[in-house]
Amino acid sequence: MSDDIREYLDDIDRMGLLHRIKRSVSVQYEIAALTAQTKKALLFENIDGHDDCRLVTNIVGDRQMFAAALGVGKTQIHHRMISSIGATAPPDVGGSGHFMENTYKSIDTLPIVTHFEKESGPFITSSIVFASNPETGRQNSSVHRMMPIDGRHLSIRMVEGRHLHRCYMNAKEHGEDLRVAIAVGVHPAILIAGAYQAEWGAEEMGIANVIAGGTLRMSPLEWSGLHVPEKTEIVMQGRILQDVMHEEWMVEMLQTYDYKREQPVFEVESLHTRDSPIYHDILSGYAEHRLLMGMPVESKINGALQDTVATSASLSNGGCNWLHAIVGIKKKSERDAPEIIEKTFSAHRSLKYVIVVDDDIDINDAEAVEYALATRFQADRDIIIKQNVRGSSLDPSSDQENLKTAKMGIDATRPLDKRPEGFELARIPNIKNIRLSEYIR
Repeated sequence: MSDDIREYLDDIDRMGLLHRIKRSVSVQYEIAALTAQTKKALLFENIDGHDDCRLVTNIVGDRQMFAAALGVGKTQIHHRMISSIGATAPPDVGGSGHFMENTYKSIDTLPIVTHFEKESGPFITSSIVFASNPETGRQNSSVHRMMPIDGRHLSIRMVEGRHLHRCYMNAKEHGEDLRVAIAVGVHPAILIAGAYQAEWGAEEMGIANVIAGGTLRMSPLEWSGLHVPEKTEIVMQGRILQDVMHEEWMVEMLQTYDYKREQPVFEVESLHTRDSPIYHDILSGYAEHRLLMGMPVESKINGALQDTVATSASLSNGGCNWLHAIVGIKKKSERDAPEIIEKTFSAHRSLKYVIVVDDDIDINDAEAVEYALATRFQADRDIIIKQNVRGSSLDPSSDQENLKTAKMGIDATRPLDKRPEGFELARIPNIKNIRLSEYIR
C-alpha cells in the first residue's frame, strides 16, 4: 500500500470518486462552496493567484474513501483501525524528503482557503503538527487548524490538556518556545493516525506505518530535530511562541461557530514544498472533517465493546459523527442494553445520546433506527438519564465553560417478556433477485 497522497488520488480517481476541476477557482469561499456540495474528492488544478499549487478537498469524504485509505473494504474499517492501534511499529527514519524541492521563508505561496463568512479569517485545516514529548522524547503528532496573521505568523488552535498543549506548556514553563514541524498534504492514512487520540507518550506515526503496510518512511529535519513523512507535499518548521497570543474563532465539526479564543502563535522558520505541491483543505463541519474526527473514535468504541453482546456501533451522521451513537446487540437478557449504554458512554465521553437496537436493525439507517424506537421502546421504562456530567466542548446547548451536559441512553430492543413473533420483520423471498427494472420498458 502506498503512503503517497498522489498515488492515493490516482486510486480513488480510478474508483470514480474524484472530480478534477480545471476551471479557475478562488480560495475566497468558492472552493468551500463547491466542496460542500459533494462527498466525492475534488482536485482543483487552476487556483487564482497560485499557479504553482494544486488543491484537494474531501479525500475521505465518505466511508468508501475512508476504507480505501486504510486499504480495506467498508466492513473492515474498524478491524483495520483496532489492529493497527494494537500493533504499532515505528517507521524508518532517514533520507531527504520529497518536500525539499523548494524552500521559502513565508506562507504567501500557499492557497489558504477562506471558508465561512463569519470566521476570523482563512484557515489551514489539515495540518499535522509534530512535537517532541518532553517526558519520553518520542514524537507526538496531532491535527490542528491554523489562521494566518501575516506571512510568517499563524494562530494555532490547541485544546487545553491535549498532548500538543501539554508539550507547549512544558516548554513555556521552562521559558522556551516549542519547536515544531507541520505537514500539509499527506496520504489520508497518515492524517487518520494523526487524528486518533492515542495515549500520552504513544507515537501516532507507528499506527500510520502499520496501516501503510510498514512502508511509511520519515525524513529528519535538521533545524527542528523532528521528522515528518518523506512524501509530504508541504512542510513548515518553526516555533510556537511562549508569550504571544492572538484572538480567533472558527467553525467546528457541528457546523456552528465556536466562541472567540486567545490562542498561541506559530512563527515560521522555513517552508518546504514538492514541485507543484498538492495543498489539502478540509471543510470544517462537513463530511471529511466529521469522518476524520469521528471514525477513529467509532473504532475505539467498537474496540471497547468487543467480547460483549454488541455486534457493531456507529456514530450517526445526524449526531455529527461525534455526539450520538447507535449500537446493535444480540440481546440475551434485559440487563444487556443498559450495560452496553454505560460502556458506550465510557468509551467516548463527548457522547450525549446512545440508542441500543437489536441486530436485525441497520444501525446506519436512520429510518430503521426510528422504526426500532417506534415499535420496541417505551419512554417510561427504557430511558437512562445522566445529569451534570462531563460532555463535549463543541455542544452549544451544554455548559461549555464547565464542560457539563445531560446525557440520554435509550433501550430500543425487543422486550424479552413479549412474544418474539410480534417483532419479526416481514420478508419477501427472493426480493433481491426480482428487479422491477427488468419488467418495465
